[in-house]
Amino acid sequence: MRDRAAGSPVSSLPRSPYLRDLPPYPFAHLDALRAELEATGKDVIDLGMGEPGLPTPTFIEEALVAHLREGSRYPRAVGLSLLREAAAGWVERRYGVRLDPVLDVLPCNGPKEAIFNLPLAVVDPVERPLVLVPDPAYPVYELGARAAGAEVVRIPLPAARGHLPDLDAVPENVWNRAALLWINYPNNPTGTGAPLAFLEQAAALCRRHGVLLASDEAYADIYFGDPPPGALQTGTENVVVLHTLSKRSAMPGYRSGFLAGDVRLVAALRRVRPGVGVATPGFVQHAAAAAWNEDSHVAGIRDVFRRRRDRAVERLRRAGCPLRVPEGTFYLWLPVPEGNEAAGFAAKCLALGVVVLPGSALGEGGEGWVRLALTVPDDRLDEALARLAVLFV
Repeated sequence: MRDRAAGSPVSSLPRSPYLRDLPPYPFAHLDALRAELEATGKDVIDLGMGEPGLPTPTFIEEALVAHLREGSRYPRAVGLSLLREAAAGWVERRYGVRLDPVLDVLPCNGPKEAIFNLPLAVVDPVERPLVLVPDPAYPVYELGARAAGAEVVRIPLPAARGHLPDLDAVPENVWNRAALLWINYPNNPTGTGAPLAFLEQAAALCRRHGVLLASDEAYADIYFGDPPPGALQTGTENVVVLHTLSKRSAMPGYRSGFLAGDVRLVAALRRVRPGVGVATPGFVQHAAAAAWNEDSHVAGIRDVFRRRRDRAVERLRRAGCPLRVPEGTFYLWLPVPEGNEAAGFAAKCLALGVVVLPGSALGEGGEGWVRLALTVPDDRLDEALARLAVLFV
C-alpha cells in the first residue's frame, strides 16, 4: 500500500501492548448487538446497560440551568469548594464519618474516570506491580490497572460465600507485591452486600501490608433493607471510597461523583488529574452539590427499584429460575439453566428480543450467570420477563 499523495510506502504505526490486548468493552458490544437487531425491525428490550432510566429530579436540573450563564472558564481538577463540602456533608449524614472537604475529598467525572486513573497514583511496576480485582467485576478495575502497567490478580466471589472474597486465602507474597485491592458493595453484578466486619478485615489487611483499599460504593444508596456500611467507617488510613450521582440521583449523563479517604492518596490524585484533563464543568458541579445536599429524593428512586426487584424475582422464580434476592443495586444475577454457558444463554435471550449481560463478560467468575438490569419502565420489564420465562421451563 502506498501513500496516494507522495507515492511512498505507508509505514505502520506503533502499537502498545495495552491496545493490542484490549478486549471489546462489553457494554459497547451490547449496544452494537442491540442496534443490529433493531435494524431488522425486531422489538428489543435492553436489560444489559446499568443506566437508571429515570428522570433526573427537577431541583437538580434547575441548579444546573441557574449556573449556565456564569461564563465559560476552565474548571479546576480539585473541584469547587461547595461541591467538596456537599460531598463531605453527605458522608457525615450517611456514615457518621467527618471528612475535611479540602484535604480528604476530590470530585471526579463519575467513578469510572477515577477508577481508571487511580492506579497511576499507587502502582509501582517493579516494587508493587499487583492489583487485586474481584471476579466477576466491573471491567474498568482491570482496564485502569493494565494501563498503569500493573499485573491483575483476580479474587473469586463464590456464591457459597455470599459473593464475598476469601481475603485470608490471598498468599502473603501476593499481599507484599500488591499496590491496590478493589472491592465493590453493594455489589455489581451480584446485588449482594458486605457486612462491616468484612470491610474492617479488608482495611486491616491492607494497612498491614501497605496496600490501598479502594471501595467502589456506586450503589450505596440503592439498597432494600438497612443502609449498607461503607469502608470509611473503618477509618481513612489506606482507604479510599468512590461515590457517584449516576445511580443515587438518576444523573448518569452528568458524569459526577467524588473520591474520598486517605489524605495521601487524595493528594497524589490531585497531582495526576490536572494533566489528564478531567475537570468537571462548573455548572455540573453546582447541580451535583444540590444533589448531595438533599436526601429525600433518593427514597423515591429506591422505591422504584424495590418494586421492580420484587416483581421480577417473583415472576422468574415462578418460571423456575432459582435466583437469590439482591440486597442492593438494580440488578438480578441469574444462574443460567443447566447445560448452558453464559454467552450462549445471553444469545438465546437476544433471539427473544431481550438484551442481557453474560456474566463471562465480567470475568471467568461470571461464567454460568447473566445479569439483568431493572432499568426499563414497568410495562417493558413485564414484557421482557414474559419472554425470558420460556427459557427456564
